[in-house]
Amino acid sequence: MHAFRPAVAGLLTVGLFTGLVAGCGTAPGRAPVFNTPASVEPTPTPGRPAPAERLAVDTRTLDLARGDRPLPVSVWYPADGDGPFPVVLFSHGLGGEPADYRAVLTEWAAAGFVVAAPTYPFTSEGSGGNALDVLNQPADASYVLDELLALDELDGDELAGRLDVERVAAAGHSAGGITTVGMFTVARDERLDAGVVLAGSALGVGTAFSGAAAPQLFIHGELDEVVSYASGKAAYDRVPWPKAMLSLPDGDHGQSLLRPGNAAYDIVLDTSTEFLRWTLYGDPAARDRLAADVPAGVAVFDDQL
Repeated sequence: MHAFRPAVAGLLTVGLFTGLVAGCGTAPGRAPVFNTPASVEPTPTPGRPAPAERLAVDTRTLDLARGDRPLPVSVWYPADGDGPFPVVLFSHGLGGEPADYRAVLTEWAAAGFVVAAPTYPFTSEGSGGNALDVLNQPADASYVLDELLALDELDGDELAGRLDVERVAAAGHSAGGITTVGMFTVARDERLDAGVVLAGSALGVGTAFSGAAAPQLFIHGELDEVVSYASGKAAYDRVPWPKAMLSLPDGDHGQSLLRPGNAAYDIVLDTSTEFLRWTLYGDPAARDRLAADVPAGVAVFDDQL
């Protein structure tokens, strides 16, 4: 589940992850942290225009730790424009790091979002890739949100007054997609208004979606040999809320989804950005553009939003 470089060794690691995490997900006595029934209609969010022009982007790093779990966080944020800006928490894949996703995350920030991407301690590049630790990452991600959103009221911080703490989404790729699903199931973070799952599934975290409705966008390549398209589609089918799935018939696990320079990347970027504009800004024009931006023959957009 490396962000972009799946190889034989990576596939063996994925096999271990599939077996171990699936086993943990079905272990006797394991229950969701939250089990409130999921509502079927999202809470209306007052709309406001998303930025019409591309914004300049700055970056910074937050040196965080949750107990003995170091969580350095890379943040991309608008350097100009009128805030406050909605927040997106992004989780990387197994064997990856936030920098692997720099192209996409920079464009999200330029579209008017503060994007925070933690480096997870036991699944990032060079960590040894303990796949089972993905089960701890939803709690890590919520902790990062705690610390990031607190900066909105910290006098003198460059993000003070620039964070829209009432408009928050989670997104992630591969193991990070599983982390994202977990934030809506076994470790529901009620601050989340939407989710974007890139080449992810519900392995180990289940599909007991709970809490207030939060629209979900799933994006998956049908030729994915690391996290199967079928497993991603199965998780998507269990989402009880407004949802959409972008399927790429020629898409694999990472390269065609997240690397600039190919048609699939442009579709993924456009669709995910419009989805975030609609769900976090409440921008109705972005909702109208969602399906219109998907060219026939290159991708299929299942729209249940």
